[in-house]
Amino acid sequence: MGEKKRKIIIEGVTDSGETFRPSDWAERMSGQLSTFRKHRIRYSPMLQPTMREGHQCVVLDPSLKETNPQLYQSILEFAKANHLKICNENGQPDPNEIR
Repeated sequence: MGEKKRKIIIEGVTDSGETFRPSDWAERMSGQLSTFRKHRIRYSPMLQPTMREGHQCVVLDPSLKETNPQLYQSILEFAKANHLKICNENGQPDPNEIR
C-alpha cells in the first residue's frame, strides 16, 4: 500500500509576515472547484478554504496533481509568485512541492 500524501497548506501570509490581500482570496481560489447547490457553496475536498493561526488558508490535496494538473500547477505558481507560505498539514515545508 502506498504512503498517504499529506495535504498542502497555502497560508494567507507572505514570507515577510504580511497578511495577503484581498481577504477573500482563499474562497476565490477554492471556488474554482466548488459547486452551488441548495443555495450553498460546496467546496471540493481537493481544494478548500480554511483558517490557520488567524490567517486565511487553502488546503490543497496532492491528488489534484493527477486529476487536474493544470489547476494544481497554477495554484502553486500563484502562491509562489505572491510569496505565500506553503507547508504540509504539520506546518513543515514540503521539499517535494515547495520552491
